[in-house]
Amino acid sequence: MTKLTGILAVAALMSSTAIVNAETLRWARAGDALTLDPHSQNEGPSHTMRHQMYEPLIIRDTAGNFVPTLATDWAPSPDDPNVWVFNLRQGVKFHDGADFNSEDVVFSINRAKQPNSDMKELLNSIVEVRATGDYQVEFVTDGPNPILPSNLTNLFMMDKGWTEANNTVNVQDFEGGEITYATTNVNGTGAYTLVSREPDVKTVMARNENYWGIDEYPMEVSEIVYTPIQNAATRVAALLSGEVNFLQDMPVQDLARVDEADGLVVKKAPQNRVIFFGMNQGAADLEADDVEGANPLADLRVRKAMSMAINRDAIQQVVMRGQSEPAGMIAPPFVNGWTAEMDGESSTDVEGAKALMAEAGYGDGFSIRLDCPNDRYINDEAICQAAVGMLGQIGITVNLEAIPKAQHFPKITDSKTDFYMLGWGVPTYDSEYIFNFLVHGREESIGSWNGTGYDNDEIDVLIESLASNTDLDQRNADIATIWRAVQDDQLYIPIHHQVLNWGMAENVGVEVDAEDQPRVKFFTMN
Repeated sequence: MTKLTGILAVAALMSSTAIVNAETLRWARAGDALTLDPHSQNEGPSHTMRHQMYEPLIIRDTAGNFVPTLATDWAPSPDDPNVWVFNLRQGVKFHDGADFNSEDVVFSINRAKQPNSDMKELLNSIVEVRATGDYQVEFVTDGPNPILPSNLTNLFMMDKGWTEANNTVNVQDFEGGEITYATTNVNGTGAYTLVSREPDVKTVMARNENYWGIDEYPMEVSEIVYTPIQNAATRVAALLSGEVNFLQDMPVQDLARVDEADGLVVKKAPQNRVIFFGMNQGAADLEADDVEGANPLADLRVRKAMSMAINRDAIQQVVMRGQSEPAGMIAPPFVNGWTAEMDGESSTDVEGAKALMAEAGYGDGFSIRLDCPNDRYINDEAICQAAVGMLGQIGITVNLEAIPKAQHFPKITDSKTDFYMLGWGVPTYDSEYIFNFLVHGREESIGSWNGTGYDNDEIDVLIESLASNTDLDQRNADIATIWRAVQDDQLYIPIHHQVLNWGMAENVGVEVDAEDQPRVKFFTMN
């Protein structure tokens, strides 16, 4: 973002807040939601915005516990271990006044299983969703699935009638550039309704006065004005000036300045997210390097050397100002399957890395492009810049291309990058989620974010078995086996676990959510 663009963003924000009252949440962060289609993109900021207007059957609170939402209770069927029964909340209305019922659940789950859906990996074990009454649904799975509810916390329910009437039954083809009615319009059951939407400029939402939970949650915010501001200095200036009163993506270099400012506070918590680099080991030759007729990333020694060249402690201290925890695996500590031992396996050894490069036949190095987002993760571009220098120490010349996430992510899902940054949160708190998206070989319904080209049939079988394995000890043993393969094959280069810092006016009451998903209905405005 240029300086002029940043000034214009703040000017637009100032004009939008001229007539608001204390109940307005003026919310900013680095980037915007990619789309409002609830099943198109499995991406944090997109989910966060949709959570204000759409709802899933279940959500998690800031402690990670399930909270009944559109479902009031759920349990495995006593008659069939392959069936989960969900009882639905009665009396819920969509924003247009239509009733919410089981027909909408069946429709929404089937829609989310479509090929263009980025949520389909979460639903692979489901073979049928059926309505057994107006307010009861059954999920039939391919074998018992003990963690099915964990897969539903970002699965939003749509109004079947509204979707059909507006010709948006099919999930948006985001990677293909498609725009549909659901891209910029919303008819959910959530606590806030969409007033206006200008992608990458401003989104305005208003309190849903007919919300089913209006007496169960604080609901003290009457209006939300959400403004993406990519430039870090401009974001902080907006908070310091009072033009925003809630800021995600706090620049780490400004934490003390904000926390010491009158009327402002900074709240901090570990995030359920890991930042890492992916490498295309599967291609016979790479497009983004200068090695002809071979793929240096296909050599395990090169991948190991690249990981050994990264000084995670230096990134933590210099780039992140202490606001990260070096990582040795691509699972956060919140997740079933994480171990401290594996998380400590990445270490810096430049001389050892040089020796591995020489052993692999690349003693003189090579050049390669690194694709990086510049508006998604905390100091994402700066991390990539640091990695450029570190890899240069072992002879790898890295050409950095940092672009907005809306252009960056399709490179990964469309196999158009050979070396890339990605961050991954785990809303299910279970390793299966990571494996389904990032480790399983890429197929139509699984492995959609695995840009590494890694494809191991034995590991794939183990991954697929996790959904229906009710022997939890054996399941955890299989998870450990899969992680051992991921670590030994160096699929990814783990960098760090993110630490969240939210800045806010002192009258804004909210606790930091490990998922980085504030739900405004919980906010108080004192």
